Amino acid sequence: MTSKLLKKIIGAAGYKLFDKNYVENSRLVNQHSFLSIREILKFFFEKKEITSLIQIGANDGESFDELSLFIKKYQINSILVEPIDEHFQNLKKVYSSLNNVILEKVAISDDEKKKYLYSVKNEERKIYGSHAKAISSFDLNHLTKHGIKKKHIEKVEINTSSIKKLIEKHKLDKVDLFFCDAEGYDGQIILSFLNCSINCKIIIFEFIHIENKILKKVINNLERENFRLFPINENLVCIKKNIEIILKN
Repeated sequence: MTSKLLKKIIGAAGYKLFDKNYVENSRLVNQHSFLSIREILKFFFEKKEITSLIQIGANDGESFDELSLFIKKYQINSILVEPIDEHFQNLKKVYSSLNNVILEKVAISDDEKKKYLYSVKNEERKIYGSHAKAISSFDLNHLTKHGIKKKHIEKVEINTSSIKKLIEKHKLDKVDLFFCDAEGYDGQIILSFLNCSINCKIIIFEFIHIENKILKKVINNLERENFRLFPINENLVCIKKNIEIILKN
């Protein structure tokens, strides 16, 4: 009785309880699924559909990184964005031998002001596993929803840039792939990117943490821009209609 009452109260407050087995089982199945983001990327890189890319939330270039292998193998012109110094320094080591990679030590926001990210303290990450280093967010609740205790979280001051400013800085008029993993801020970033009117073939972003009303707006704008959409694991893959014929070959 108490459990049912608690769920009703939480539901009325706008939250939803997820069964722990559902979350863990979903991750397990995703890990063993044949159709993965890596397989999709491999397909497009082999077809030479991707010759330039922007990666938002590049982390350290190693952990949970779907693009590093392809950037190195195909010498792709890349702009990698990562605001946290610890990860950024590792990115520099990973790509030190490549001239085709530009690194930007900023977080994407709606302005160019200094802001704070919430991050799991380095010395506490072993408690939560390897994924803890990859969930830094503007939203403190994003970390606590992952089970991180507040005492294990630190505020990190970072520089920010709008996506428009980033595109103008590098004088871009097109990019083949826009890849975004911003731990809940992805929706706002995709909306800003679409407003830049830059020519882009493929957009991939993590959608599971985006607020529903924002995701609806993102999907409407993507469809208005003639993207075809399909989910893979925790990501939404968006492909321009004029290249979707490739998937049938």
